[in-house]
Amino acid sequence: VVDDAGDGRLLPYFIAVRNGDDQPLDVVRQGYEDVIRARFADAKFFYENDVRQPLDAFLPRLDTLTFQQDLGSMLDKSRRLEALAPAVARALGLDTDTTAFTHRAAQLAKADLATQLVVELTSLQGFMGSHYAALSGEDLAVSTAILEQYLPRFAGDDLPATGPGLALGLADRIDSLVGLFAAGLAPTGSADPYQLRRAALGIVESLIERQAALDLRPLMVEAAALMPLVVTDNVLDEVAAFIAERLRGWLRDRGFRYDVVDAVLAERAGNPYAAYRAARQLTAWVERDDWDDLLNAYGRCIRIVRDRREHDEYRPGVDDDPATVALREAYEIARAQVNPDSAVDRLLTAIHPMVPAINRFFDDVLVMHEDEALRRTRLGLLFDIWALSHGIVDLTRLEGF
Repeated sequence: VVDDAGDGRLLPYFIAVRNGDDQPLDVVRQGYEDVIRARFADAKFFYENDVRQPLDAFLPRLDTLTFQQDLGSMLDKSRRLEALAPAVARALGLDTDTTAFTHRAAQLAKADLATQLVVELTSLQGFMGSHYAALSGEDLAVSTAILEQYLPRFAGDDLPATGPGLALGLADRIDSLVGLFAAGLAPTGSADPYQLRRAALGIVESLIERQAALDLRPLMVEAAALMPLVVTDNVLDEVAAFIAERLRGWLRDRGFRYDVVDAVLAERAGNPYAAYRAARQLTAWVERDDWDDLLNAYGRCIRIVRDRREHDEYRPGVDDDPATVALREAYEIARAQVNPDSAVDRLLTAIHPMVPAINRFFDDVLVMHEDEALRRTRLGLLFDIWALSHGIVDLTRLEGF
């Protein structure tokens, strides 16, 4: 394709390479032109046949195209997308109208695979589906989503710009990952015939670039329920770990420290944008001059309880030592500001004022007291302090812990 660098219009030229034999250039050019004319004539014939009917008329033919032996035809996949894509749209917080467009786009998403032009020129999938949908009178949101479901197709490619396109693309990739892993077709070594690594990375890139916080696990469970074969929890764990590794690589490629990435993914690997946001915020904290003081103080609370098999509980009124009372009060203030969905900034901002009370507690109080009631309530307090970070970030993965 040759276009005008000024406005992007297609120009009536082509570029070809010859092998360096002694044939005159005009003979070589004529040969190429003959091939191109024949190819365009075929494309014109297929296109004119395709547009004689609306895009949805091609849906029944998808039953003749196999997606994968254990997962059925492309029609079966299309029907799974009809159920899964609206669920993804709702999880993304899209409104009712946008979700309806997503559902219609999912119905038509794979229809162009049965058109004559795409059968002949498979690289046009999505492009022709979008074009044929527009010719069939579908809403612009629907036709755009049909194309955007395939984005990004390669590194540096465009990403979905619309809600329906994002939701449909995520649903398509989640369906493929869950189904093909369940069928025993997870990538091995360099073998990845279904491009599942690309699919997983597409999920990561799309969610992060669109700044869309989305917990993938519930959607994977929904996808599993739609499959024609049993999908175990172990399979879902494998899919989640597979996506997490693509997320890990993406974060490391952006320059985040390995321990920051480990700390974030330990709690938020299933939500790529939340993980990215947490990595950015944690990076800012670990670069602060007072970071070591905060990490050391919080680490003192965790190290003493993390290997205990039994979870001790704090009991009000059992320990009236001023240092324990002060630490409990500091903890209650922090707990009121934090929940498992909180940002790393909010967590560490809440913990930071606790540092003096933590240090005083360990200086003035014997945690492992011979009195069982005192010992267990003090350990319970430390368990509660540790729990503040659960679901947000695992600070034990950081250097210096």
